[in-house]
Amino acid sequence: MNDQTLTTFFALVALLCMVATVLIAVGAVVMATGRAPGWLVGMRNDLGRAALRIAPLVAGGATLGSLYYSEVVGYQPCVLCWAQRIFMYSLALVLTVGAIRNDIGVRAYGLVLAIPGAAISIYHSWLQAYPRVTSFCTVDAPCAERHVWEFGFVSIPLMALAAFGFVIALLLVARPSPAGGATGVSSSDVDVEAHS
Repeated sequence: MNDQTLTTFFALVALLCMVATVLIAVGAVVMATGRAPGWLVGMRNDLGRAALRIAPLVAGGATLGSLYYSEVVGYQPCVLCWAQRIFMYSLALVLTVGAIRNDIGVRAYGLVLAIPGAAISIYHSWLQAYPRVTSFCTVDAPCAERHVWEFGFVSIPLMALAAFGFVIALLLVARPSPAGGATGVSSSDVDVEAHS
């Protein structure tokens, strides 16, 4: 695969993350009305149970994508890129540990990392969409430089924003899995309860 093919792939994945985030938000609004159809309730419950497993994959994928752009393609990260990386890399690690431990409490730690990361991504995306000189960017790695501008609007910071947004949505709908972990319920307890 060449760099352009991978960039198009990353941009499409980012767009899918954005669509999924919007769908989760719309579903949450419908659920809040109390008039949600049964299939939506079932999907929400399934997604809630899988969310702690999906979120680290999203953060890990974004981490690998950023490393690809800097270490393989050779784009030099700017100050804002580094700030986003600090939050995303930490998020990938924290969410992975939370998924392994099946710890629903990881939602709080994940949100503490994902929300500021998303805020930085919003600002950086705006800066690249409407370039201007910033005092904290260097000449070697200007924050407004568009290394990627796929489909006329998808930049690297927008890809990061898509990942942060999807992770935030997943963490907000996450529910404990019946497999145990922080819930204190073992799988054998669930089996006994299901058969009684």
